[in-house]
Amino acid sequence: MAGILAWFWNERFWLPHNVTWADLKNTEEATFPQAEDLYLAFPLAFCMLMVRLIFERFVAKPCAIALNIQANGPQIAQPNAILEKVFTAITKHPDEKRLEGLSKQLDWDVRSIQRWFRQRRNQEKPSTLKRFCESMWKFSYGLYIFTYGIRYLKKTPWLWNTKHCWYNYPYQPLTPDLHYYYILELSFYWSLMFSQFTDIKRKDFGVMFLHHLVAILLITFSYVNNMARVGTLILCLHDSADALLEAAKMANYAKFQKICDLLFVMFAMVFITTRLGVFPLWCPRMIEVILSLAQMRRTRNLQERTPILRPPPMGPVVPTGISSLALVPWMINYSKLQVPNKVNCSFLEVFNKLQMQFLS
Repeated sequence: MAGILAWFWNERFWLPHNVTWADLKNTEEATFPQAEDLYLAFPLAFCMLMVRLIFERFVAKPCAIALNIQANGPQIAQPNAILEKVFTAITKHPDEKRLEGLSKQLDWDVRSIQRWFRQRRNQEKPSTLKRFCESMWKFSYGLYIFTYGIRYLKKTPWLWNTKHCWYNYPYQPLTPDLHYYYILELSFYWSLMFSQFTDIKRKDFGVMFLHHLVAILLITFSYVNNMARVGTLILCLHDSADALLEAAKMANYAKFQKICDLLFVMFAMVFITTRLGVFPLWCPRMIEVILSLAQMRRTRNLQERTPILRPPPMGPVVPTGISSLALVPWMINYSKLQVPNKVNCSFLEVFNKLQMQFLS
């Protein structure tokens, strides 16, 4: 197990040249992110689940009742042992052949049996009140964390100039505000991972489960190798649209259709602007640094494996996880950006050639 961990946390992959994990240990002069800090997210995630239960019962539920959202569920199906056994053990959507067999067995017409199964399926759907409470909790958290992120980032230099994300990297001290921001975000996603199995089951259950898992991995790895400055920008950017989406859901549950439509339009505008506009404008500089580090690592590995000194390769080693289509928005905006001095010139040549190919 120790060998697997040593291989996974290889310093050549995670850290710049001539930097080791020992260099990022806490000292009296500076504090750096430590992997052990992330253990705090688990008890905090449990506390957030408890806070959520209290919030939904004593805050969200009274608000829903004040908006005339009732807890009445769908019409309850007539009790029937035979149909209940078929529903729970065999199928919730019987075909015509099974419906005809049940009709002869119970002396019911097929239409009545279809109505029974429809009512029974609706019984398992959560009430509008429960949906409203869940959305109000996510709205409250989304509004708070986005507000906190804006208040924190406006005091930092890397919000206005992303070059500061890489100045003196990775020897960037960890501040209490940044630590709080990261741990709170990680705790929330862990709480969603746990609560997803008890929350309202939706069609996108698998997609959202994968989304939460990837978010946890990205937050964890960016914290451990001290890319937290970039992480704060991405977290705040992606949190900007969440509160609007949950607010639109709440308005829909409360039957305020005009407000719901307005909020959804605002959500769509913010979502598209941040994901397809602001984010691609920030990413080129970040990806340039990442590709530059990959080039340096490849060159160093070649020099270590052979005693013959060879010139560095002419082209960058693009990570396999980045597809050509994913690089299109970065290439489109590439000419508008200033290039860091540390980026190898060969990268400029390759990017310019790719840009000409995609835009021709």
